[in-house]
Amino acid sequence: MTQTLLVLGSANADLVVEVGRRPAGGETVLGGDTVVLPGGKGANTAVAAARVGAAVSLVGALGGDGYGSLLRESLESSGVGTALVKTSGRPTGIAYITVTPDGENSIVVSPGANSDVLKSDVDGLELDGVAVLTCSLEVPLETVVHAIGVASEAGVRTVLNLSPVAELPAETLRQLSVLIVNEHEAAQLASDWTGLLDLGPHAAIVTLGARGAAVVERTGVTEVPSIEVAEVVDTTGAGDAFAGALSARLTEGDDLVQAARYAAKVAALSVTKAGAQPSYPTAAEVGAAAG
Repeated sequence: MTQTLLVLGSANADLVVEVGRRPAGGETVLGGDTVVLPGGKGANTAVAAARVGAAVSLVGALGGDGYGSLLRESLESSGVGTALVKTSGRPTGIAYITVTPDGENSIVVSPGANSDVLKSDVDGLELDGVAVLTCSLEVPLETVVHAIGVASEAGVRTVLNLSPVAELPAETLRQLSVLIVNEHEAAQLASDWTGLLDLGPHAAIVTLGARGAAVVERTGVTEVPSIEVAEVVDTTGAGDAFAGALSARLTEGDDLVQAARYAAKVAALSVTKAGAQPSYPTAAEVGAAAG
């Protein structure tokens, strides 16, 4: 199966509860009603890309349970190919998310079926016609490392959203076309943004939340501003929205700064609605947004 964009990563059910404040250690606080939404870094990235027009398939795993059905339906209704999403004997991954009134979130992830995304799944991929492979790290690290190596050897552009931060082989970092990190993750990896390139990737992007993003290339650093939005409702999945939109534009031939500018707009629009995948804008909505 060939697609313009392949996303390898997790698919989780997001169990979201609004709280007035996060509990301290040993403390119990009351929250609002639990809302179940489709999420997971891989699925989010794929849906964000599909919403803005990319031909995209997800490589991942779901449990044969109700949460798995919810996720598969969300992916397919958004236009994401699911032929490469296998059914695991383990339960579908779950993310437990608390959201405070300022829209910020804290997340605990139970990987479940995502742990069954294996190197053998990568070996079965047909990469002819694939322009970009985008990975994130809620699936086994060895699978991601293997996928980046296979794609790089096949001449496919490789993008890695290094979240959560993990130690990667030097060879894997050298095989990366684009490394995406947020500013906190960047600080864990290097003393400054340009130091990210010393790790090996051809280019890096540091996402800066409401401030946009910084594109780090050998020729220098270009800061890309975000757009102003009226209200921040929920920041869940905003980084995944950025990664998906960036990958979509790279498959269309945009240069990295153009792609990042577009992705920053998509990420900004995503925080104006609740949830991850349900909040992602269409290409028409992005085009109509100011900025």
